[in-house]
Amino acid sequence: MAASKTALGDLIGIDDRTVLVLGQGLDVEHGQPDVANALVHRAGDTLVLIDTGVTAVFRAALREAADRVGPWSRALVLTTHGHPDHVGNNDLADELGVPAEHYVPAPDLDQMLDPASYWVRSFERIAGVAPLPGPPALTSSKIVSLFEPLRPFGATTRTYEERPLERIRLGSLRFTGWTFADGAVRVIRSQGHCAGHVIVHLGDCGVLHLSDEGNGACGAMADADQLKIQTVLGAVARLFEEGEASLLTDGHTFAVRRGAEVVSYLDGLLEQATALQQAALGLTGESDRIRPSAFTTGYTESLTELGVGGANPNAMFTAMMAVNQLSELGLRPQSGDADAPWSRPALQNPA
Repeated sequence: MAASKTALGDLIGIDDRTVLVLGQGLDVEHGQPDVANALVHRAGDTLVLIDTGVTAVFRAALREAADRVGPWSRALVLTTHGHPDHVGNNDLADELGVPAEHYVPAPDLDQMLDPASYWVRSFERIAGVAPLPGPPALTSSKIVSLFEPLRPFGATTRTYEERPLERIRLGSLRFTGWTFADGAVRVIRSQGHCAGHVIVHLGDCGVLHLSDEGNGACGAMADADQLKIQTVLGAVARLFEEGEASLLTDGHTFAVRRGAEVVSYLDGLLEQATALQQAALGLTGESDRIRPSAFTTGYTESLTELGVGGANPNAMFTAMMAVNQLSELGLRPQSGDADAPWSRPALQNPA
């Protein structure tokens, strides 16, 4: 069921113990942070919060959703990854008035502790390639300031990796991750959108929360892994084909997808990924030497022609995707200068 016109903090009831809390898109020009969707679920007597978004408005909506799915006598807060739009209200775990646990992915701790440096790294890669509001450090500070106050940690915060890694079997597929609430909640390592990303399966209601692994056909972040993105999209499609999940939610699509619709949607993302890679090959030409700015212009046109979308489409994120695509093709920058040409390294056997 799609949400045709939504506002920050709107609630979509999935069943009597599961609610999707809707976020909003990024609008840098008007000082609006993006806010990721969050899932609120009750597994037995445990309140499960999957991501906490950012802003006071969203925090209040989380509390409203938590009241709606009650009663509960303990709480479990699960962070899918460390980006600011997912972690800003994580200290809510300390205010629920019940024993609480909160888990975050260890590979994302550095960016959660110092988000500005994480974004500097991302923007340095596209300096001279896409228009930025200022130098990478200034642009990073401006972006991060949109999300303040950020409260990614609470008194009970631990990393998933402090728990023993488990083998998780769903249908014909095998994963690794961690289980909670007597196995009703499964946290599965995916690590495509960024280094620590996880997805969450709620067995009681058949929901698979993809978070940001489905944000587009090509990941934008500096620590994105395109193979892992595509692998998890294929695996999740199989789970729906086998009936191991029946509802799909994610971090930035303001909708709940069901059954066969999910398979078609995920197959579409994989088709877009292959089409973009083919278009990217054509853009590099026979010389295999191209400036990122010129490649990004052509890549942007290909995105439009193919009807490829994704969360927060804007020039900065498109350039970040383009640079990742160049790397995926095996090209490397010839120097550290802004907009230096990229080419394939010469392949020679040692003398």
